[in-house]
Amino acid sequence: MTLPRRVTVVEVGPRDGLQNEAAQVAPADKIAFVNRLSAAGFSTIEAGAFVSPKWVPQMADTAQVFAGISRRPGTRYAALVPNLAGLERAHEAGVTDVAVFAAASETFSQKNINQTIAGSLDVYRAVCERALSIGMRVRAYVSTAFGCPFAGDVPASKVADVSAALVEMGAYEVAVSDTIGIAHPGQVPHVVGAVADRVPLQQIALHFHDTRGTALANVLASLELGVTTYDASAGGLGGCPYAPGATGNLATEDLIYMLNGLGIETGIDLDAVIDASRFIEPKVNHRLPSRYFRAAMSGTR
Repeated sequence: MTLPRRVTVVEVGPRDGLQNEAAQVAPADKIAFVNRLSAAGFSTIEAGAFVSPKWVPQMADTAQVFAGISRRPGTRYAALVPNLAGLERAHEAGVTDVAVFAAASETFSQKNINQTIAGSLDVYRAVCERALSIGMRVRAYVSTAFGCPFAGDVPASKVADVSAALVEMGAYEVAVSDTIGIAHPGQVPHVVGAVADRVPLQQIALHFHDTRGTALANVLASLELGVTTYDASAGGLGGCPYAPGATGNLATEDLIYMLNGLGIETGIDLDAVIDASRFIEPKVNHRLPSRYFRAAMSGTR
């Protein structure tokens, strides 16, 4: 195998990890969680979302979280925004990095944000224009890139179309996302290849969920293709409010353990990630699913 020497891991636990938790996590605990993750050395942490508290109540305190975190030099702190109103709230909160999210599935787009794909891209085009004009960076997600919980298969060409549109409007990176954890290693080259035909490989990130236990295998397949940026969530926290049956994101600890074993540099302190997961686990009132974290907690790592 020809593998990259270094990989960037984007920590999404404080946003994608916590957004669907039933237990309301206090702002002070979210701040402490982000600060512990900062100590681990991530270059990017997605710390919250400026979305409607009616639909995602767990993110209602995002401005408070951003006001309270200790910003580590070398770490960028991002927030998800659905529209221009969310962008302005993020800007007022001192956020410098935002993320937008489009779907590759028309059905999912309608059920998730009540917009067509084309309509959502019009919104994000305005968001990108405004964000770039005030010095903010924009990252983009393409959800349901490997399959839709409502419509089934999603053509790779559609994933590529949406990805290219987001990059063309100013997104510095597009995270091709397996929203429901349905991707498998045999599928990854086809989807990544289609996107890479339209978007420079260095601007492609991958966001896997582990619903079917294939997230790490998918990363390994992606590494062989030259992808060097991956999203992960401390402890394996996560899911999607609009994807029935979707379980946790790829666990950061599991990913770092595998990358360390392959001799791939990340600059991330695995013990510090474990500390962050250990802190947040009692706040969400359930065991975190990360295999490496569970081994660490049992003393068998």
